[in-house]
Amino acid sequence: MKFNFLPPKGGRVERSHKVHATLDSLSRLQARASGFSFLPQQPLNSLLAGRHASRLRGRGLNFDEIRHYLPGDDVRCMDWKVTARMRKPHVRVYTEERDRSVLLIVDQRRTMFFGSRRCMKSVAAAEVAALAAWKVLDSGDRLGGLVFNDERMDWIAPHGSRQRVMHFLGRLVELNQALSIDVTQETNAEQLDEALKRISQLAKHDCLVIVVTDGFGVSEETVRLAARIQQRNDLIWIRIFDQFESELPNVGRANFSLGPTRMTVDTSTARLRERFGAQFEEQMAWARNSALRAEVPHIPIDAGKDVAWQIRRLLGQGGLQ
Repeated sequence: MKFNFLPPKGGRVERSHKVHATLDSLSRLQARASGFSFLPQQPLNSLLAGRHASRLRGRGLNFDEIRHYLPGDDVRCMDWKVTARMRKPHVRVYTEERDRSVLLIVDQRRTMFFGSRRCMKSVAAAEVAALAAWKVLDSGDRLGGLVFNDERMDWIAPHGSRQRVMHFLGRLVELNQALSIDVTQETNAEQLDEALKRISQLAKHDCLVIVVTDGFGVSEETVRLAARIQQRNDLIWIRIFDQFESELPNVGRANFSLGPTRMTVDTSTARLRERFGAQFEEQMAWARNSALRAEVPHIPIDAGKDVAWQIRRLLGQGGLQ
């Protein structure tokens, strides 16, 4: 069972300046949505390069017309049958497909409402989604997807417009700002699988599906659903984590919570901190191995670090500013 760490009053979490996302902050990320790509043509340092590159279909090419050969045309596009029949060189002309559907699945459950340094995991997930959404708009593709919490699941149909991006981000901000530490209901571990089931029905083929979550509730059923989506589409799994989930701080007696469940633990015990860190590493290793089995790229994002910088470093040209 995964518990959230609740620091004592005056602790570092309460000093975090990014407890909730705002539409204005997510809109401003449009200026930083560059230097990375979800397409196959990846820099060597990208996590999507190499083994995973072949899984990402990228854009297709639509046949446009057959016309006379002009100097500078690629001879590989020569239509030899028409050339032989007309006795003059002709080439086939293609246009780049510009309306691929990209579906974002963004987790805003209660386990995401945790952060030890820069911001809450829920805010980091919103920032990842905003960067992806603005990149999709800039690429001429259609944006849609699911935003979900423990009780609610909002579907936004794909469309290639700024209005649709703002609508998607508005829904995301609404669920993000509803998160509160005072909520005592149980966290819904099965909601992630429910979101994947719905996407598997809606994403018929050739969509790019990007899941942004902390992985709470991931199971063998999750892996099976991911593999099913991957059969007809491209799937990228972005896992949000916080440093305190891997390194339990030594703050003495501390409170932990999971929905209505509360407990107090003495974090000064070295063995407890070692077991805590080992459990996190086991979870990450299982997630990576499961992603490999499903042939899905697994991208870890630390909520305590600048999200745009991490996306560029992992998916593109980290040196760009």
